[in-house]
Amino acid sequence: MKKDDKSNIKKIVVVFLTVITMFTIIACGSNEENSKNLISSEQEDKKVVNLFGPMEKTNPDADNVARTAFDMTVAMAEQRLNLIVEYRTYTAENYQERTYDDVTLDRARNNMDDWYLLNPDTIQILGSEGKLADLSVLDSAKNLREVVKTANVVNGKLVAIPQEIVVHGLFVNKDMFDKYHLPLPNTPEEFLECCEVFQQNGIETPVGANRWWLENFVFAQAYADLYNGENTEEEIQALNNGERKYSDYMRTGFEFLQKLIDNGYIDAEKAYISEAIEEERADFLAQKTPIVMAYWGAANTETAYGNTDFELQVIGFPSQRGQMPVVSMTGYGVNVNAQHLKDTMDVLDIIFSDEALQIYTKTNKVISPSKNVEVDCIEALKPLNNKIEENIYVLGSNAAMNVEQWGNTCIIVRYLLNGASVEECMAEFDRLQQKALTK
Repeated sequence: MKKDDKSNIKKIVVVFLTVITMFTIIACGSNEENSKNLISSEQEDKKVVNLFGPMEKTNPDADNVARTAFDMTVAMAEQRLNLIVEYRTYTAENYQERTYDDVTLDRARNNMDDWYLLNPDTIQILGSEGKLADLSVLDSAKNLREVVKTANVVNGKLVAIPQEIVVHGLFVNKDMFDKYHLPLPNTPEEFLECCEVFQQNGIETPVGANRWWLENFVFAQAYADLYNGENTEEEIQALNNGERKYSDYMRTGFEFLQKLIDNGYIDAEKAYISEAIEEERADFLAQKTPIVMAYWGAANTETAYGNTDFELQVIGFPSQRGQMPVVSMTGYGVNVNAQHLKDTMDVLDIIFSDEALQIYTKTNKVISPSKNVEVDCIEALKPLNNKIEENIYVLGSNAAMNVEQWGNTCIIVRYLLNGASVEECMAEFDRLQQKALTK
């Protein structure tokens, strides 16, 4: 792959998690002038804290309630603290070739804003540079699930908190599994057996895949023991100091993907160029493909998989420990040198409170970062939700690891789809680890 092509892929990948998280919030057709008009004329008499993110403040009277879930929690903080949260918005046309992450890094390093919506790799970078405040001092941080703290602690500091946990799973047509008397797979071996049965019964390509989410198969197998064993912190430390190799963890997952390719269970050429959901959705809804993969919110969205003519079940990815959800998350971080540091921390303490998160969770039907807030999920999502409630998961993004996980693994999976060998893919992980060790 050409260097420029690799760079372009990386730019796309690093903003993709933010797109998922903000899917129901971003306003189509909003503009900066409309956002400014929403700011009260009383602003001069109130304190202001500045948020930089990919979205603008929505109109309080907007019909799309889900889109305004974040704004509802911000409004709660504004009212209680008698201040205004001003949204400073990233727009591609303003920054041309610079990605959201590039711009965020620049703004945070130059202390241009009070707080930010951050992707995992940006959390890792700014946290390691000491640019983000420790949010563990917030009262609301006491209620966080362990998965949030595990993913967002850098050098002993909790540097980011999300308003939702993004969980990825396998979306399966339960009716098709029942038709061929197949139990839902728990292990990689069981998954391969299901694919073989489907193929023997005329389903040429049992797994609908795209260029974004095949890495979930890898994460589930690579890190099932790491995150569900007794030595998570020690193993991560061993990876960070070079005592253990990322490639040793990743190898089994890549060998599994190679079997899926070799047996024709996925179409590698199609997956290499396919966008998420767009290419596989039609065949899945038409019951031509029994298995796809997506994130939690896709089961609630009619433009994705929220309206099927069959029994939909969302389960974890296969691993030797059974069905394994894969978790990724963006997070809100505070500039350690924020001009309005105390006011900003007070805002976050309110929007991450159980009261505010209850509003956000109920509106968007997502998994809350608070262990005290439960989601009233649809029946199809209960298998995935049960795993999270049991604290069973692997992380696809972890700011404590010195090699960024989600974006890099996605790129290396694409190497495999494009014909690279498993050994060549493992060599790339070794190269990335060596680069991180020499920083």
